[in-house]
Amino acid sequence: MKKTIVLLLLIGLCVFQYIRTSTPDQDPFTVTDYSRLHPVKVERVVEGKEEEQLISLVKDAKRKGLTLSIAGQRHSQGGHTYYKDGIVVDMTSYNKIIKVDQAAKQITVQAGATWEDVQKAINRYGLSVRTMQSLNPFTIGGSISINAHGRDIRNGSLISSVDSFRLLTADAAIKNVSRTENAELFPLALGGYGLFGIILDVTLNLTEDEVYRESTVLMDLNEYVDYFRDEVLPNPDIKLHIGRISVAEDSYFTEALAKNYTVDRSLSLSKYNKLESNEKWVAPGKLLFNLNRSTEWGKKLQWNLQTYFFVEQSDKIMSRNNAMRAAYEFMEYSQPGANDQLQEYFIPLNQFDSFAKRLSEIVKEDKLNLLNVTIRYVSKDEEASLSYAKDDMLALVCLFNAPLSEKGQQKMKESVQRIIDEVIVHEGSYYLPYIAYPTVEQFQSIYPNYKTFFDQKRKYDNEGLFMNYFYENYGSEPLREEAAP
Repeated sequence: MKKTIVLLLLIGLCVFQYIRTSTPDQDPFTVTDYSRLHPVKVERVVEGKEEEQLISLVKDAKRKGLTLSIAGQRHSQGGHTYYKDGIVVDMTSYNKIIKVDQAAKQITVQAGATWEDVQKAINRYGLSVRTMQSLNPFTIGGSISINAHGRDIRNGSLISSVDSFRLLTADAAIKNVSRTENAELFPLALGGYGLFGIILDVTLNLTEDEVYRESTVLMDLNEYVDYFRDEVLPNPDIKLHIGRISVAEDSYFTEALAKNYTVDRSLSLSKYNKLESNEKWVAPGKLLFNLNRSTEWGKKLQWNLQTYFFVEQSDKIMSRNNAMRAAYEFMEYSQPGANDQLQEYFIPLNQFDSFAKRLSEIVKEDKLNLLNVTIRYVSKDEEASLSYAKDDMLALVCLFNAPLSEKGQQKMKESVQRIIDEVIVHEGSYYLPYIAYPTVEQFQSIYPNYKTFFDQKRKYDNEGLFMNYFYENYGSEPLREEAAP
């Protein structure tokens, strides 16, 4: 009887946490993104449905002097998908699978289709995506607009997987864009944050689905770079990889988990290629992660459980498509007054240990609530105009919980700027889809191609039809410089 009561109380607590951390606190008549920091009134939100409708929308907005911002799932956090008094073009309804070419290993999809839609469409053909985020609810158009990366360590950032796309530009023309046709737009719109037009549809290059064995190793953090460089990178059978750093007090930035996905060619794909649900035990996961947010004890529990389940219960077998669809709902959080905020720093391998030490010190000194740090690898790829992969990089993906108050945000901004100063010292870069804490000077230092990028923006869209807060924050500085006498 006592066990039943305890179980019922635990279930009730899980349900309470699920509801408490999943109820939005935003005014429904304003628009914001995942950060919930700067909700603004917009002229209207328009669902993208048909090509001709979008062409008419571009013409109408231009005639009326309105701006257009392009939105997918709105998981960016720096105002990239909306602008005050403008029109938000919601592309999530523009989501058809146009064609799967099994022989060419390609898929063509409308920009609002999600990675889950793509996985469902190609799984039956024994195909898989090359590069995507670890999570699959994001739209294809949104992902290529931020030039995403993920667990794959062999295919670079997402731009390398894109064959071509069609772009609706500010003059209401539709341009076919590839490395050979309208080639100037290719590196601008990919990683261009919606500033060069509406991406209508995309053709992606695919790869073979495979069977992987998942294994995890617990190690000292100061061993991680040598392990990755000497044992992971040289092994062509390790196709996916992710690391995790402890933020628990007794192992803080001294322990790491290294998770590898290694091809097992002795196993039949047909036995493992059924797409599995990636959302199990959401309510208990929410409870655990909320303890991680609120207590040091919770951080220790989270790390100990990760260590047990990932290391002691390792050697799982799964398809590539299943390995690239991690759970995420347990981390969703929308409690009033605070929010989880991502920051991501790309550091060359030979600078990683020194930067990680400084990052850990700043987090402690500034009393930041750091919830989670994962490590991803992305090889050097400077094809995108605003490329973050200036070298072979290890990315530290940092999830913070921070107050939404003015005082709390000012503190967070100052701390991030301290971290960005260290990024510069360590010859790294930071990811642009997140909150605009870095100064204009820091942005310009890390992205030296910024002037060419914004000059091209004004060339293709001289009236500023496509607008968002990323452009206002970082694109207005060159404008002021040019306007100065």
